[in-house]
Amino acid sequence: MARSIPVIMDAGALSDAVRRQSAPATGEDSAEAAVPVWVFVADTPISEADIAREMQFHRADDPHRAREDAARALVVRELLRREIARQGLADSVSAETGESAEEAAIRVLLEQDAPVPDPDEAACRRYYEQNQERLHHPDRVQLRHILLAAPPADIAGRDRAREKGERLIAELRQQPHLFTDFALRYSECPSREQGGELGWIERGDTTPEFERQVFMLKPGLAGLTVESRWGHHVVQIDSVERGEALSFDEARPRIAAYLEAQVRQNAIHQYLQLLAERYGVRGLEPAPQN
Repeated sequence: MARSIPVIMDAGALSDAVRRQSAPATGEDSAEAAVPVWVFVADTPISEADIAREMQFHRADDPHRAREDAARALVVRELLRREIARQGLADSVSAETGESAEEAAIRVLLEQDAPVPDPDEAACRRYYEQNQERLHHPDRVQLRHILLAAPPADIAGRDRAREKGERLIAELRQQPHLFTDFALRYSECPSREQGGELGWIERGDTTPEFERQVFMLKPGLAGLTVESRWGHHVVQIDSVERGEALSFDEARPRIAAYLEAQVRQNAIHQYLQLLAERYGVRGLEPAPQN
């Protein structure tokens, strides 16, 4: 039967275990201050206090998932540390610019023990033929907008901006020629001086939440406001251009990078499995949930 591993957390704190570990323990209190350990790499324990500290880097809605991810990250770190020590790489590797000594040793270890071959022509062409609909030049849209600004935390202000935007949309449906005038009168974006013109935009030119919505719109006046971190926007799509398909030569660098990343991920996964068998890992099985 799998052992149930509790997640020891309280509101806003790393864990009760961390606090007890940092507090001095004397006499009979030392047994209560002991931090539980269920995860080991060979004879090295990874305590619940270590895992609780690591959990801040592995946010998840489910605390059990966050704990599992944190424990796995610490196990991987210890496996790599042991193999680096076994091979004597720590003192023989030169760090590159912006790289710590540990990062340099890990890079060299993986380069020599989990090498990744360059994708060949046949693999790249096969991927191209199977995914041509996904390989195209960027889509772009030409648009105008009227920004009715409101900070994200101002709920009432954002409601007012939305309502005002809906009134403007209703008027523009009847009198579309007033868009430039409305932009000059109401917009709080510098583009107001150009009648709200943003020109042609591609993905990445503006904020992501704005782009997610405008790239779904058809030419014409949007029937609802588009909400972003800046407020609510009245949007007029003047033109849409779908990116042309990439030729194989144009797509090949992108395909090669993608395939190389996939192969590297698989190679590292297999290498870590080998290290886990070499040194022995205990306690990583997921804790059963109630």
